[in-house]
Formats: sequence, structure tokens, C-alpha cells
Amino acid sequence: MAEDLTLLFKRLADGDVASLDRVVGALYDELRDLARARLRDERPAHTLQPTALVNEAYLRLARQHRIDAGGRTQFFAIASNTMRRVLVDYARTRNRKKRGNAAERVPLEDAEALLTQEEADELLVLEDALGRLAQANARAAQVVEHRFFSGLSVEEIAGIMGVTTRTIHRDWIAARAWLRKEVAKDLGLPD
Repeated sequence: MAEDLTLLFKRLADGDVASLDRVVGALYDELRDLARARLRDERPAHTLQPTALVNEAYLRLARQHRIDAGGRTQFFAIASNTMRRVLVDYARTRNRKKRGNAAERVPLEDAEALLTQEEADELLVLEDALGRLAQANARAAQVVEHRFFSGLSVEEIAGIMGVTTRTIHRDWIAARAWLRKEVAKDLGLPD
């Protein structure tokens, strides 16, 4: 199957989005585990389940023209970042609905809040701070995304990014300190 996945990843990079079905089918259990890990940081009674998160991420990936995943690790990084964006979008929707903007009718089963207000605010503050970090230091922001959101090891990130593990480690330490300071400032917490 490893050779098949390698070929499928190449096809995805070449724009053959139909290969996504086979990749997701082969890696579905691992993608659910990844979704489960992503949801572990959310509130305990979160209504979005791992299967639904994988399905939403799949739909978003399927809309892309190309998925440049050179291998399994890169594919999981892309999938994890897509899952993170799904959760951020849910948080933004929750905040928009709370404030009454863009009110729309939703089915009753979708009416339950996905995040507490505090969790939604924290997630959005972190997303904004990560965006500012990407502008200041793009590589450090990528390290955070791969490490925190994808759960990749320092060695795996170094392999993907083509730099040394020492560089990744330095970026990780600097990015965490920068994000901690920025998030605390945005939430009005002491340094």
C-alpha cells in the first residue's frame, strides 16, 4: 500500500483530486485519530464528533484543485491544518451568531453551540496571533502549525521544511514565547 499511497500523493499534487477518495479511504482510521486529538482541546461535550470533523475536512480538501502532499506526513499536516480551519470557522460562526450578525435559519440539531464563548474567543485570539506571527516570521508560524496542530515531531518538521532540527527547535521556542505574549495581551491577561 505504501507504493500506492506514494503514487496517489503524486496524483494529488498533479491535480487529480479524485485520488483524494482513495487516500482518505486508506488513511481514514488515522484521520479519525487525528480529529479526535484536535477535538481533545475543545470543551468536553463538543457536538462536533471526530467523524464529522474528518468529513468536513475532506469536503474542503476535495474543493482544492491541487493538494501538494509529497508524502504521508505532509498529507497529515495538510489535513490537520484543514481541521483547525474548520474549528476556527465554527468559532467565528458562533461569535457572529452571538452578536446577531448574518442571522440565518439553521436546523434544530445544529442550534447547540459548538464552543463555549470563552473557548471561541480564545481560539480566535490564537488564530489572529498566529496570523501576525506568520507575517513576522513565516517559518516559525509553520513550525507552530506542524507541531501544535498536526502533532508532528521536531524531526518530522525538519524533514518537511528542509532545515535542521536545531533550527526547528529554536523556532518552536521563540514562536511559543511570542504567541504566549501576544495572546495574553489580546485577552487582557498579565504577561
